[in-house]
Amino acid sequence: MEVTDAGLVMTGASPEAVSFYEAAGHQFRCYIGDPVASIDKALELSPGMPMGHALKGWLHLLGTEPSGIPVARECLRSARKLKATERERRHLRAIELVTQGQWRAAGRVLEELTAEHPTDGLALQAGHLIDFYVGDSRMLRDRVARALPAWSAGRSGYHAVLGMYAFGLEETGDYGQAERYGRQAVELQPRDAWAWHSVAHVMEMQVRTEEGIGWLRGGIEAWSKENMFSVHNWWHLALYHLEQGDTEEALRLFDGPIFGSRSQVILDLVDASALLWRLRLLGVDVGNRWDLVADKWLAAGPVADYAFNAWHAMMAFVGAGRERAQRETLNSLKAASLNGGDAALFAKECGLDAAHAVLAFGSGRFSDTVDLLRPLRHYAHRFGGSHAQRDLIDLTLIEAAIRSGQDSIASALVAERASRRPHSPAVRRLSTRVAPVRANP
Repeated sequence: MEVTDAGLVMTGASPEAVSFYEAAGHQFRCYIGDPVASIDKALELSPGMPMGHALKGWLHLLGTEPSGIPVARECLRSARKLKATERERRHLRAIELVTQGQWRAAGRVLEELTAEHPTDGLALQAGHLIDFYVGDSRMLRDRVARALPAWSAGRSGYHAVLGMYAFGLEETGDYGQAERYGRQAVELQPRDAWAWHSVAHVMEMQVRTEEGIGWLRGGIEAWSKENMFSVHNWWHLALYHLEQGDTEEALRLFDGPIFGSRSQVILDLVDASALLWRLRLLGVDVGNRWDLVADKWLAAGPVADYAFNAWHAMMAFVGAGRERAQRETLNSLKAASLNGGDAALFAKECGLDAAHAVLAFGSGRFSDTVDLLRPLRHYAHRFGGSHAQRDLIDLTLIEAAIRSGQDSIASALVAERASRRPHSPAVRRLSTRVAPVRANP
């Protein structure tokens, strides 16, 4: 008898194995529990299930952990010995491309797969995350928009499709629609951390600080309990408090849910570095916190294959004064820029200049920082992240312009920021440090 998952053929799977596969999928969509343990149980029951190996491979690849690539390659080796449908083989091909650093090509394979099988939730989620990692905001929205008509409230995982669509809408500036879909996703599934995060992004972009604090604090039990994505939502909460000028609360959040567990997960380290760097720009003494984060980056291993991560590692190494690690990070990025695949583009187009800018700022070479970041800010989306994460480039540029005495540029940049965030307390504080832009006589 042919076994299916939401109408899609699952080659080599028993009904019981599919139930564990579906449990792992639910955990992955909400970022809760231990989806690896669930899929391992599915594979124990049905080792001949290629989609089991595919889901395990995706789970190890989509966190950008260096240690995940060997596991994903082993999943490929196991799955390729098995009978599989064309849909299943496309998953395996996309996984292979990511292990080779071909992120954009993998996204295209999944784009074609989703066009034929729009209810393949795993293909949709993997493609959505790839769009995020390569900074393709339009595809963050449009990949999901294409599949959305095939979904409805009665289909398992519908909440995740709405939450992904909400994030794509936010990253393309459609804040009203983004909030509507994000809230609907949370209503359907309160544990969906990605949907909570999508609405948090809207409020960050619109400087709705008090609402943002209320939104996240009102759902802490839902989005933080046993959740792999909770650190990032705590980070968003810290950003709201920084907007208000409450650096003490931001530090409290850093010492507690953001880095209190001393996580070595790459995505958590990105958030830890980004928060400390914002505090550095504000002149806040963070004590030995940089050392704690730098130690974890070193333990995580080389990260230059994804330059966005290397940029954040460099923040920690500069903050902690780790000169050897700074040199090694730059050398790794240079080596990555000479290789093939998207890793080379990430490093060559953005990563090297971003890392050099962090080093220049830390060394007090503020004019050099300005020279590096002024052009970079216009194409930094090419190495991934969200608007909120890449905003650190603009914040560093403004601070470097102020500290280097480039008054005209600093004033112009603050005026530009004020035009986008007219009600921002943080922008008002910046405005007191620069001369107003003068009208021509």
